[in-house]
Amino acid sequence: MALVAAAGLVALASVLHRGSWRLLRNVVTIVHEGGHAIVALLTGRRLAGIRLHSDTSGVTVSVGRPRGPGMIATLVAGYPAPSLLGLLAAYLVTNGMTRGLLIGSVVVLAAMLLAIRNPFGVLSVLLTGAVIFLVAWFAAVEVQEAFGLLFAWFLLFAGVRPVRELGRMRNRADTRDSDAHQLARLTGAGPLLWIAMFFLINIAALVVGGGFLLGLL
Repeated sequence: MALVAAAGLVALASVLHRGSWRLLRNVVTIVHEGGHAIVALLTGRRLAGIRLHSDTSGVTVSVGRPRGPGMIATLVAGYPAPSLLGLLAAYLVTNGMTRGLLIGSVVVLAAMLLAIRNPFGVLSVLLTGAVIFLVAWFAAVEVQEAFGLLFAWFLLFAGVRPVRELGRMRNRADTRDSDAHQLARLTGAGPLLWIAMFFLINIAALVVGGGFLLGLL
């Protein structure tokens, strides 16, 4: 339990600290754009490419109907993706499947690499995949377990911060093409409603995932 709590504190500090967040937010962007890409494919859209930028922004382009359930689901998928992956990670780690989580993450990143369309994106995915690969294939079991705990806690905490940031900046001109604003234009429901939905999903994932990790669920 001490290791679980320590991992949680380290992960929380990395999300709250400006310097570490600036670097690690790239990982959140990878998961965010990966969420868009996976749901786009699941809803029958054609994935045209993913771009990840050094300012931690990203864009996923898919081809298909510009309106309708598939487009809406694709847009909805981004912001909840880190928290939902964190929830899955928490479940797998607490059930002795940490190495499976790490290997699965490497496989998904390798597949995602095929869709990346800019050099920084390639570098970002390669570095993230390399770290996870080294831990999964060469680290001791104890190190893998500690890394898995950090991985799960980080995603659970990190999923909340971008939604909070989006909520605070929702009226700025440079956020008018955010997922929430695009969903508002597609559905007629205001961006604040979508931001609130993202926030509730991610908080719920944090509560449930934290419950798994702390042995409360």
